Amino acid sequence: MTFWDRYLRPTTVDEALQELARAPGESRVIAGGTDLLLDLQQRRQAPVRALVDITGIAELCDIGEQDGSIFIGAAATHSRIVEHSLLIRHAPCLVEACSLIGGPQVRNVATLGGNVAHGLPAADGTIALLALGAQAIVAEAGGRRTVPLESLFVGPGQTTLRGRTALLVGFLFPQRDAQEGSAFQRIMRPQGVAIAILNIALWLRMDAAGIIAQARLAVGPCGPMPRRATAAEALMCGQPANVANSERILKALAEDVQLRTSVHRASAEYRYHVLGVLLRRIVPSALASVAGALPAIDQELGESRGIG
Repeated sequence: MTFWDRYLRPTTVDEALQELARAPGESRVIAGGTDLLLDLQQRRQAPVRALVDITGIAELCDIGEQDGSIFIGAAATHSRIVEHSLLIRHAPCLVEACSLIGGPQVRNVATLGGNVAHGLPAADGTIALLALGAQAIVAEAGGRRTVPLESLFVGPGQTTLRGRTALLVGFLFPQRDAQEGSAFQRIMRPQGVAIAILNIALWLRMDAAGIIAQARLAVGPCGPMPRRATAAEALMCGQPANVANSERILKALAEDVQLRTSVHRASAEYRYHVLGVLLRRIVPSALASVAGALPAIDQELGESRGIG
């Protein structure tokens, strides 16, 4: 059985938009194809008239600095992200998240844009980008727009890109300075292959006294769409570095998320337990990534990282 009629390889964003516009709602963007091809094969998605391969568009494969921000093209693979020195420096939570996606063969072809565009609430790359405060660049026939990443998601597995003639170009987030750090943690079964039972990403800005000045915290899957835990973020701000031990923060986080039982992964009760474990792990991990700062805090946070 044929799942598409035409396979197209544009070399510019404008060409890709033109091809998508020829069959609105019946064309699909493809890069790594690790999700899309499986959906087509297993009939979770109807056959399409055209696949528009964006891997030949140089801009969408780029990683670099852009007007004081970091840009990652939507077609950048997870393997490139994990190995890129700029991202190791400025986005440690994203590097860690991408290193845990699938196996090496998957990471070599799967892309960050595909991870986001699939719209899953447990997508590791999406959760890390939310913690980084990323914005998405979307190209349409009328021009380009830069929007908060979370505004792309409209329902379970649904984004504003589905069924339209828009193209996800890439992502922008601020460069890191010496007072900032980030980290990513996940629990999964088996390690390195399965979708996360629970994942969490944290970005922190510390002041000179070791107080959390700003925080962004994202947890997945904690509802129908990827999102940040804003109530817990607000409580973290103004707190000392040992906030990971705060029952008040954990209570706010537990109330902020909507954890459910999955017959394939874990019960809601287990996920709530894991949530506390991951919170205790991720704060010291984020602090450890703060560039050359706060050595005393590491001693203060010498708590156990084991489950229980």
